[in-house]
Amino acid sequence: MKNVIFSLLLMLVGSFAFAQSPIGIWKTMDDETGKAKSHVQIFEQNGLLYGKVVKILDPAKQNAVCKDCSGERKNQRILGMQILSGLKKNGSKWDGGKIIDPNKGKEYSSSLELDGNDTLKVRGYMGISLLGRTQTWHRVK
Repeated sequence: MKNVIFSLLLMLVGSFAFAQSPIGIWKTMDDETGKAKSHVQIFEQNGLLYGKVVKILDPAKQNAVCKDCSGERKNQRILGMQILSGLKKNGSKWDGGKIIDPNKGKEYSSSLELDGNDTLKVRGYMGISLLGRTQTWHRVK
């Protein structure tokens, strides 16, 4: 009986820790139209957060490529592309990483901050954080 109670408590604590984390799948929103664009899976690797596009919601853009990207991302399909990289926990947010806008081929510094369990504020900026924009992503359940 003690083992069952201990296991239940361990699962409860584990699920609480996961809920307070940006790890999971998030629906991205278009800044201009307000429409949902894609699903991005955020995952942890070696203590840092990364994110890749796992679903494109517009059927007409399923095979879109990043024609304006440079380097290895040039003409890479957006579906499956890693667009977030190297974010490190810093207090209540994750920062120090990079984000790519595959529609423009531009890379920006980035930070993430949870706003509740199911809303994520994703900021991309050049130089200092004041010079950028923030998108709101929603957790996919």
